[in-house]
Amino acid sequence: MAADPYGRTPEAVADAFAELTAVLTQTGLPQMAASVFACLYATDTGSLTAAELVQRLQVSPASVSKAVSYLETQELIRREHDTAGRRERYIVGGDLWYRSLMATAQRNTALAAGARRTATLLGSDTPAGARLADAAEFLDRIGQEIIQTLQRWWQAHLADSSSTASTDFRSVTQTLG
Repeated sequence: MAADPYGRTPEAVADAFAELTAVLTQTGLPQMAASVFACLYATDTGSLTAAELVQRLQVSPASVSKAVSYLETQELIRREHDTAGRRERYIVGGDLWYRSLMATAQRNTALAAGARRTATLLGSDTPAGARLADAAEFLDRIGQEIIQTLQRWWQAHLADSSSTASTDFRSVTQTLG
């Protein structure tokens, strides 16, 4: 095994991986998805192939495939074709939290619209309709707050040219709008 270029011991790296996996699991991520995400996030390159994940985690390819699919739907990782071979690489980037929270804001907007339509169908003067109208208002507000917070954070970090966030922001803003 090659020496760590940053002087970390294998034990320290293993402890960091275990800590991150535990925190992710406690927040509701399924165990295997948490392990795959932690493995990618704690890797200095921020990317691994499926075979590398299988080897590092000592799990089946099917387990990695299922976890990767879950993480992609949550917009926590992305997949890119490895130009050096026929494999795909799974990547976490500096924009990952931005993308994930933007997806949350978009889901809140969709939920708010559905709650608003349902409230209208049930009648806004009924207890159920009023409850749904309140939910719609809440979800709209939270979605807008998330978007505004993300915009402020990115603006503050754009000035820092050494930040991976400032580099990734350009591609995110082109993709999301």
